[in-house]
Amino acid sequence: MFDPALSKRHNSSDNRGEHERSVLDTPERHGARASASGGSLEPEGVGTHAREKGSSRGLRMNVSPLDLRQQRFRSGFRGFDKVEVTAFLAAVADDYEQALRETDRLRQDVTRLEALIGEHREHEKNLKATLMTAQKLADDIKANAQEEAHRIIGDAERRSDLLLEKTQARLEDVQREIDGMKLKRRDVETTMESTIQTLRNTLEYIREQEARERDEKILIHRVK
Repeated sequence: MFDPALSKRHNSSDNRGEHERSVLDTPERHGARASASGGSLEPEGVGTHAREKGSSRGLRMNVSPLDLRQQRFRSGFRGFDKVEVTAFLAAVADDYEQALRETDRLRQDVTRLEALIGEHREHEKNLKATLMTAQKLADDIKANAQEEAHRIIGDAERRSDLLLEKTQARLEDVQREIDGMKLKRRDVETTMESTIQTLRNTLEYIREQEARERDEKILIHRVK
């Protein structure tokens, strides 16, 4: 497995490979390969490529999958060019080692990110639980407040009804007292009117008696 970062070098490596193959794969080289009957194969283009980019131990040859697929080997009387093959394999080994290291780093990054996602999910879970608890607490407070409000309103209504009943009963008692006093006043007025009338009649009777007595005395005096 190769480093995904190698894909960034893919186009430049492919272009360089195509250019070198176009230069190295000349008719003269085809003729050389054709004339070398019975010889072993050597990397075509790798010798120049490796010498230019990988012959020195301090340099690395970037090999892409396309380089590996399109690599050609040229024939030679003495078999493979060991320097070229060794440089090519060293470059492949280096790139493969780098890919393994990058893969391991990416795997560690994935593990770290998964752990981070797990932490975020746990935090989200805790936050949701906290929000649910807060919502339940708010609902309980609201329900208790509504229940307390209903209780207070019910008590106030009952006290108001009781007070109203007492007030109504008191008003009825007062009204009965007023009606009784009105009846008593009428009785007193009637009694007083009757007494006054009796006194008037008695006074009139006394006046008539006194007038008769005077008249009788006058008649007796005249007769004498």
